Amino acid sequence: MKEKLTFSSYATIGVMLFALFFGAGNLIFPAQLGQLAGENVWQAVFGFLITGVGLPLLGILAMSFSGSKNLQDLAGRIHPIYGVLFTSLLYLTIGPFFAAPRTGTVAYDVGISPFVSEGFQQGGLLIFTLGFFFVTLLFSLYPAKIVDYVGKILAPGIVVLLVVLLAMVVFQPMGALQYPQEAYTNGAFVKGFLEGYNTMDALASLVFGIIVIKAIRSLGITSKREILGATAKAGSVAIVLLGAIYVGIAYLGATSTEVYGIFDTGGPVLSSAATHYFGTFGLILLAIVITLACLTTSIGLTTACAEYFHSLFPKVSYKKFVVFFAFITFVIANFGLANIITYSIPVLMFLYPLAIVLMLLAFLSPLFYHRRAVYISVISVTFLISSIDGLKSLCESVGIPYFDWMLPIISFYETVLPLYPEGLGWLLPACIVMIVTGVVIRIQKASTVHA
Repeated sequence: MKEKLTFSSYATIGVMLFALFFGAGNLIFPAQLGQLAGENVWQAVFGFLITGVGLPLLGILAMSFSGSKNLQDLAGRIHPIYGVLFTSLLYLTIGPFFAAPRTGTVAYDVGISPFVSEGFQQGGLLIFTLGFFFVTLLFSLYPAKIVDYVGKILAPGIVVLLVVLLAMVVFQPMGALQYPQEAYTNGAFVKGFLEGYNTMDALASLVFGIIVIKAIRSLGITSKREILGATAKAGSVAIVLLGAIYVGIAYLGATSTEVYGIFDTGGPVLSSAATHYFGTFGLILLAIVITLACLTTSIGLTTACAEYFHSLFPKVSYKKFVVFFAFITFVIANFGLANIITYSIPVLMFLYPLAIVLMLLAFLSPLFYHRRAVYISVISVTFLISSIDGLKSLCESVGIPYFDWMLPIISFYETVLPLYPEGLGWLLPACIVMIVTGVVIRIQKASTVHA
């Protein structure tokens, strides 16, 4: 049994974790944040880093600290049925409903769209995504080492390309920072915090955590304490890389608005910057690298979802799940990147608070002796608030008034819950319930011991 790993081992696992996290959302959302935040970009990006890199690290550590064999096992501490439902929704969110379709649309928006005439954009998206997800289907049906090799080459390759691009932005900014837009005028930090949800990395961390733990164990680390320490060090490597890229891309977005104006999504920001600094060659190189990177992410998400649902329903073959998810992903991708982002927000406003609270409970569980009553109480109060937040976001997304039955609940929440207008109304009630129920459990335990 080894007690410590070398720095190169931590770095290798950290880069692997970075490659797992790094996908379409890691490029487009900080770019869009920078465009909208303008002069307030630094407050906004600080909030973005908390949810964009801080929470993913917390999720990785929570899985390691909890000793759970997978996410369903951890979420099952509330109830086995909740464990299945929560894990299924999370896989569908980071898979065929939102994150996987986004890989195809981002690859198209960044790499292909600039070469397609304005009137043929929808047709171009259809043709591109048909080929993109057909390749995803083939590789997911017959997983091969080539995907691992391509990922290992592309992860450093795209980092090098981005570093060169971002270096140009630092030394030769495209333009001056502009006045912030809409919600970024006031409360840029909170807006950035909520925008970090869109990366979905905190949700993915609850899945990726097990991969990291297995990698560490394969190197001879077996004690829980050493696994946790190794996870923290490897995770730090990944989030430092992610954080640096987020800051750079956000600044790129902020400096681009004077020259290019504000785009509907963050995708065109990168292609415009590549053209600005390196001409057509830079755009073509960016297109190839990002398309392949998004393709490997798409394959990974498709195989992960198919494997999980095959484990739930073993009578349905893995290959049937792959075909089903690839088809659903292709259909949703053709609604376009802007629509995918719009309709993902209600789900993330509902799902993220539940995921964050689950991470906190995993860390604090020994203090209340892992009692299910605490888990149920905290998750229940969080659910009551986040479900309304999700419905509010859905109504706003589709442009309809709030349902009549929601109005008194929303009014009550706005009156009594701190930070509710900012989308963080669940935070204080969850913490209070966690503390109160935890203290009650400890008092009951002490009374039993002394009786």
